[in-house]
Amino acid sequence: MQLRYFDNAASSWPKPTTVVEAMNEVVVKFAANPGRGSHQMAVQASRVLFQTRIELAKLFGIKDPNHISFCLNTTEALNLAIKGLLKENEHVICTSVEHNSVRRPLEYLKKKLNLNITYLKTNVLGQINLKDVERSIQSNTKLIICNHSSNLLGSILPIEQINKIAKEKGVITLVDGAQTAGLLPINVEEMGIDILAFPGHKGLLGPQGTGGIYIHPDIEVEPLIHGGTGSQSENIEQPIIRPDRYESGTQNTPGIAGLKEGVSYVLHESVEKIHSKEWKLTQRLMEGLLKIQTVKILGPKLGDNKTGITSFNIEGMEASSVAFSLDRNYNIAVRSGFHCSPLAHETVGTLELGAVRASVGYFTTVEEIDYLLEAVKEIVQKNKR
Repeated sequence: MQLRYFDNAASSWPKPTTVVEAMNEVVVKFAANPGRGSHQMAVQASRVLFQTRIELAKLFGIKDPNHISFCLNTTEALNLAIKGLLKENEHVICTSVEHNSVRRPLEYLKKKLNLNITYLKTNVLGQINLKDVERSIQSNTKLIICNHSSNLLGSILPIEQINKIAKEKGVITLVDGAQTAGLLPINVEEMGIDILAFPGHKGLLGPQGTGGIYIHPDIEVEPLIHGGTGSQSENIEQPIIRPDRYESGTQNTPGIAGLKEGVSYVLHESVEKIHSKEWKLTQRLMEGLLKIQTVKILGPKLGDNKTGITSFNIEGMEASSVAFSLDRNYNIAVRSGFHCSPLAHETVGTLELGAVRASVGYFTTVEEIDYLLEAVKEIVQKNKR
């Protein structure tokens, strides 16, 4: 039975063939340490990293590619920014739909550094009141963190307006691009983004174990990891130069080569085209689910702008049971549970229920959407018996 994949919010699948080919080429032909040698294999590996930075800079409107550092994922990038910026007794603002990759580091620093945290409440649609942002800024506010799009609701936050408020108050902004990098237009200059954390394995169509962070050149962030960088090795201290300052140890050259091809694919297709297709597919899915009795959709309403995420519950059924049935009986892959975002579930009143999350990707088809809808209808009918 053919697999229907609806878990693109966790990792996109399938990948473009060029991604797989690029990774294989590195492993077979020049799997040497980038930046650690002057021989031709090492130079070729280094070139892959730099070319990938260039592609990412094009996508995100970044002037100098060297201010992009590679990370294992968005979680590592967020930890680098949060733990490298915040100091004792400082104040930070974030939203009530943040991922645990933001909440847990903040709560850790709250105990360690007496950090003061304000969680701005969104409504059940995932929308935020900009006046609440302005009112929450204090004299010791150092940082405002917000995810560009909720990984539970698919709602899109107005980060450009939030960043504008922050700039007027001299506050640094950190954007979690886990659900929007490669799926929504992001320009760090135009949108006033000081720090951007992003994954390689979702909308950028690269492999798992890739991602990165952009840090504005005027902002100093303490490294999360110290060690070998291949530069300034005679110094006891971590190098100041970027990206070396934030890239200790051997980099994932095969993965980054795959990421480069993923980003190139996105640039060729265009973010606008990708978002348009995913939005239309999501609207078809939502429209179909709304016609099924006992199904409740979370987040933005039909017709609203959102990412390709549709979270829902079936009355009288546990989310995990629905996901299990979809997997075993229909060969449909979805995600169930709390999606590492208990704050978001608390916001929309599903903290005890969790939710089934179906997330489309650029390669999802209309036929797959309709197949999922028929499967949900059958599950609902069986549950009534």
